[in-house]
Amino acid sequence: MGWDGLVGLDTDADSVVESVLRARLALAVQERGLLDVAYRTVDTPVGEMLLAATEIGVLRLAFAVEGFDQVLDTLARKVSPRVLRAPARLDRLAFEVEEYLTGSRHSFDLPLDLTLTTGFRREVVRHLPEIPYGGTATYTEVAALAGSPRAVRAVGTACAKNPLPLVVPCHRVVRSDGTTGQYAGGTAAKRWLLDLEAAS
Repeated sequence: MGWDGLVGLDTDADSVVESVLRARLALAVQERGLLDVAYRTVDTPVGEMLLAATEIGVLRLAFAVEGFDQVLDTLARKVSPRVLRAPARLDRLAFEVEEYLTGSRHSFDLPLDLTLTTGFRREVVRHLPEIPYGGTATYTEVAALAGSPRAVRAVGTACAKNPLPLVVPCHRVVRSDGTTGQYAGGTAAKRWLLDLEAAS
């Protein structure tokens, strides 16, 4: 066996040991009530995603293009510095995301933690689930739903800053001319999600 093979074996062994130690640490921290934000990453048809939750509920879903390090830094600053990778805490969310992305789930059943959104943005986020699966609404229509018909641009910002894409379906908000508009995960991901829902 060559040197490369030995390095590969050591690396694999290290990664297994690290995974076990990380899992033990996460469990110990959780048992002592020291874990405020748990997170994990999952591979999806629209790219790798980061999932995060608190004891209150689902806190954040992020696409890789948003930069996971930046997302975690924001969680540490705005929510709590006690952020730890604890995949088991997010098993249910990961399962629901998988079901949604295969077309077998049309809505999410988990409680939400809206700590990361305030003011008018929170009002928009509260109304986005009213857009039915497979349907769309314009930014103008969502502004009216949120009680501020002239705040079309602010709706666009609220959708762009939505901390819970997929779970709170900002991808269903489109421009008045029918084009998709911008999306935190990229326009290709938004189109993919709309096509998924249209075909289900």
